[in-house]
Amino acid sequence: MFPLHREREQPIFSTRAHVFQIDPATKRNWIPASKHAVTVSFFYDANRHAYRIISVGGTKAIINSTISPNMTFTKTSQKFGQWADSRANTVYGLGFATEQQLHQFAERFKEVKEAARLAREKSQDKMELSTAALSIAAPQDLSDELQSPPVMCVNGPEDKLFRSQSADITLSSEKERIKKMLSEGSICELNLEAELFTLQDSNSKLVAALHEANANVEQWKKQLAAYQEETERLRDQVADLEAHGGQGPSDMLKDELTQSLEELENLLKAKDEEIRILQSKKSNFHELEQEREEAIHRLQNKITRQSRTYREMELEMRNVELERRVQNAEQNLSSALEDRERAENEVQRVIQILDVKIFDLNDLRQSLVKLISK
Repeated sequence: MFPLHREREQPIFSTRAHVFQIDPATKRNWIPASKHAVTVSFFYDANRHAYRIISVGGTKAIINSTISPNMTFTKTSQKFGQWADSRANTVYGLGFATEQQLHQFAERFKEVKEAARLAREKSQDKMELSTAALSIAAPQDLSDELQSPPVMCVNGPEDKLFRSQSADITLSSEKERIKKMLSEGSICELNLEAELFTLQDSNSKLVAALHEANANVEQWKKQLAAYQEETERLRDQVADLEAHGGQGPSDMLKDELTQSLEELENLLKAKDEEIRILQSKKSNFHELEQEREEAIHRLQNKITRQSRTYREMELEMRNVELERRVQNAEQNLSSALEDRERAENEVQRVIQILDVKIFDLNDLRQSLVKLISK
C-alpha cells in the first residue's frame, strides 16, 4: 500500500525537527512524539490536489496532517512553532535547531496553505460550472433529439462519422467511470493507511506494557524470594527462642520478632496478590495481541481486495482501448473494401469499353479486306 501511495505524492520541502503533540487530557502540556530530531516533509498529491505534512519515526507515522486553508502556523518562540489539525483532533509542535529553519518552515507553510486555498477555489469553480452547464444543456439536448433525429447514411462518409463519434462518446464515458472508481479507491486506501497506523501505534504500546509488566514480575519474584528467606530465618529464630526459654533474648525482643514476622507475611500476601493481578493482565494482553493479529489479517484481506480491484480496472481500461482499436480496424477494413469494390467496377467498365473498341476494330478490318479483294 505505501509504495503505491507514495507514487502519487511528490515531496516539495523537507527539514529536521523535534516533534511534539499536545496532551489530550490537559490541552496545555506537550508530549514528545520523537526521541530525537526526525525528517518533516511537505508532500503534494497531484491526483487529489492536496498538500500534507508527513513525518515518520521508525514504522509509525508521527505526523500525517492534511493542510487546509483555515490552518495557521504560529511561532511561539525563536525555535518553536505549532499548528492545530481539526481532522486529527490534536495540535502539533515542532522544535528546530536554529531560528532560520523555523522561518523557512513557516514561509513554506504559508505558501502551501495559499496553494491549497487556490486549489479548493478552482475545484469549487469547476463544480459550479459543470453543474450549470448540465442544467442548461440537458433540456436543449433533449429537445434537439426529439425534433431532429440523427441522419444515418449507409455506405457513405456520414455513416463513418456517426460511428466514430458514438465510439468516442462511449470511450469518454468509460474513462470517466474508471476515473471515479480510481478516486474512490484512493479514499479507501487512505482509510486503510490510517487504520494501519493506528494498529501499529497500539501494537507498540502493548509491547511496551508487556515488557514493563514482565520486568516488574521478575523484580517482585526476587523480592518475594528474599522475603520468604527472611521469613524462614525469623521463624527459625522464634522457634529457637521458644525452645531455649529464658536462656535467649527477652520477651520484648520475642514480641518484636513476632510482629516483624507478621508484617513480612502480610507483605508476602500483598505481593502474591500483585503477581496474580499482573498474570491476569498478561492473559488480557495475549487476548489483545490475538485481536491485533486478526485486525492485521482483515486489513491484509482489504488490501488484497483493493489490489484486485485495481487490476480489474486496469484490465477494463485495456479492454476499452482494444475495443476502440478494433472499431478503428473495422472502419479501415470497410473503407478498404469499398475502395476495392470501386476499383473493380472501374476495371469492369474499362474492359467493356475495350471490348467495344476491339469489336469496332474487327469490323474495320473486315471492311478493309473486302475493299482490297474488290
